[in-house]
Amino acid sequence: MKKLLISIALSTMLLGAHSQALSEEVEAKSLAELLQLVKEGKVVNARLNERREQEFLADKSRQQGEVRKAQREQANEEARSERLEAQFEKNEQDIAAKQEILAKRLGSLRELFGVLQQVAGDTQGVFEGSIISAEFPGRGQWLGEFAQSMGKSSKLATIEEIERLWFELQREMTESAKVSRFSAEMIKLDGEKVTQEVIRIGSYNLISGDGYVTYDIENQLIKELPKQPESRFVDSTQALLAASSGFVPFGLDPTRGQLLALQIQVPSLEERIHQGGIPGYVIISLGIIALIIAVAKFVSLTLLGMRVNTQAKNAGTPSSSNPLGRIVSVYQENSDVDSETLQLKIDEAILKEQPAINRFVGFIKIISMVAPLLGLLGTVIGMIVTFQAITLFGTGDPKTMAGGISQALITTVLGLTVAIPTVLLHYFVHSRAQSIMQVLNEQSGGLIAEHAEKASK
Repeated sequence: MKKLLISIALSTMLLGAHSQALSEEVEAKSLAELLQLVKEGKVVNARLNERREQEFLADKSRQQGEVRKAQREQANEEARSERLEAQFEKNEQDIAAKQEILAKRLGSLRELFGVLQQVAGDTQGVFEGSIISAEFPGRGQWLGEFAQSMGKSSKLATIEEIERLWFELQREMTESAKVSRFSAEMIKLDGEKVTQEVIRIGSYNLISGDGYVTYDIENQLIKELPKQPESRFVDSTQALLAASSGFVPFGLDPTRGQLLALQIQVPSLEERIHQGGIPGYVIISLGIIALIIAVAKFVSLTLLGMRVNTQAKNAGTPSSSNPLGRIVSVYQENSDVDSETLQLKIDEAILKEQPAINRFVGFIKIISMVAPLLGLLGTVIGMIVTFQAITLFGTGDPKTMAGGISQALITTVLGLTVAIPTVLLHYFVHSRAQSIMQVLNEQSGGLIAEHAEKASK
């Protein structure tokens, strides 16, 4: 019985532990004290429950007040929404009525304003791509703002805006037929900004300084070209820069920059030579060597031929400075021998002179034969490079094959360019050497005939 009472008391204490103020444990010394503690716990729990019920009822009343307040606000907003909807419908009717009145009053002006808007938009694109804007900047921006404002139904064009649009169109037409000088800021290739004189030729080209310049449409800037076209076009720009009146021949680009861009991409002679690579350099080197040797040999043979001709006129006084003089000296030294021996002596003297006369003539001929072969070698190398590019990148982009094809064609051209003049040079040099040998053979034959005639007497 005692254990049952203790368990009931402990259960009661656990249920009321949350509400008791004392957190420390209290030990009961007897059953009476334990009973007293249970009674006190019930009293505390009862008070706590009562207080909670009071708080719950108070909170319930407050929530009911908030609900009533929210319901009143909902009713007010619904009423306000109905008023706004009615006002909106009324405004829509008023706007429709006023738009109808506006449409009646505008009449044909609406079509005019639509045309103005379209013309302003189209003209903006024309002005932004025109080099005339380099001299008159800011035109495209105003036209864009004007076309945008015309797109709004509430904004109508003023007389001043219409007149300015007409003025800009008229100025574009007038300036496209003028050659105008003005100062502008230009960007050099190194990024430096300089202000210098620019000449605008209608709406086609801009020139300044050393030649043509370009107009960057996107950034609205004048820029120096990375490369100028052929000298004949650049010379025409210099003539125009130096002219103050009259007519001057000028290389005009009617496509407004497209032909100029293509002319810039055309490689110069130096660039074409570099495209040939090592075979091209070898061919050019051999051509230069052949030219130097041929010119030097032709001059030396010409001088030698003049000395031989002079010696032929003075056969009695031989000179050791020319081949004929040395042959005549051999004749005079062997005048007492028989004709056959004399002929052998003179033939020997001619054979000694022949190598000096024909020196380097054969080398010129060899270069004329080797140059086309080197060109063919460069062609084969270029085709190998082309096929390697096709293997790696395919045939979709022709630029990947351009390097090999350029080398293949340029080396062939260089080989023929060197070979053809070298063949002609070899012909002239060989002909001059043969003419000297012909004189030596003729004179030696005459000396032998004279000696034989003397011996027969």
